[in-house]
Amino acid sequence: MVDLLHILERTKEIAKEAGAFIREERKNFDLEKVEQKGLNDLVSYVDKEAEKIIVSRLEVILTEADFITEEGTAARDGKAYTWIIDPLDGTTNFIHGLPVYAVSIGLRYKDEIVLGVVYEINQDECFYAVKGHGAYLNGKRIQVSKARRLAESLIATGFPYSGFSKIDDYLKILRSLMEKSHGVRRVGSAAMDLCYVACGRAEGFFEYNLKPYDVAAGAIIVMEAGGKISDFRQGSDYLFGGDILASNYHIHEELDAEIQKVWRK
Repeated sequence: MVDLLHILERTKEIAKEAGAFIREERKNFDLEKVEQKGLNDLVSYVDKEAEKIIVSRLEVILTEADFITEEGTAARDGKAYTWIIDPLDGTTNFIHGLPVYAVSIGLRYKDEIVLGVVYEINQDECFYAVKGHGAYLNGKRIQVSKARRLAESLIATGFPYSGFSKIDDYLKILRSLMEKSHGVRRVGSAAMDLCYVACGRAEGFFEYNLKPYDVAAGAIIVMEAGGKISDFRQGSDYLFGGDILASNYHIHEELDAEIQKVWRK
């Protein structure tokens, strides 16, 4: 096993370096340079260049690792260690100038996420965790909220930008949660939604139609902060299964029940 705490420190530096590049590029960003990968799936040169920065630095600190990346600048899988990277989670926010977007870097060992760093660029907030060592925000340990009921909770979610076949069911879940919680928020970055659950700013988060790089880093941060992660089938395939449910642990069953009322039909 490699020294994960040492790798964590280097990874934080790399996330902040990429974040500094993104922050600088946003000052003079040109909307004409936006590309469309698919329906409402946007990407810019900023995403691609930030990913190149991250990959080139990570290759040096852990030479035996593979990569799963959103923009495909490095795509190889099969070794014990795999970096799972979203260089700019919240690209649509970035493009429109909405100040919630982040660099997300997770490290998987075999079938388990063992390290995560999420750097929110605008607030200069670096969330991070290593398995068994707790979760932190800018050097201070964080924990999930102590709220014990859905009625006391703020819930975060995301809206699908493609794959709308289940949108009616999703809207039913949203209506129910609006009536039974403190409210529902849509930030526009799954990585940040997970970190907000980890530090107690929200009690729960759920979303479908996601990719591994959306959730890898944030998921371990939630778990190390005392929270719980599952998929919509009450299983553990949140990384590649396409959907995720995260909570402060206390409300997990109650929140899951609201989803299952609709999702299993």
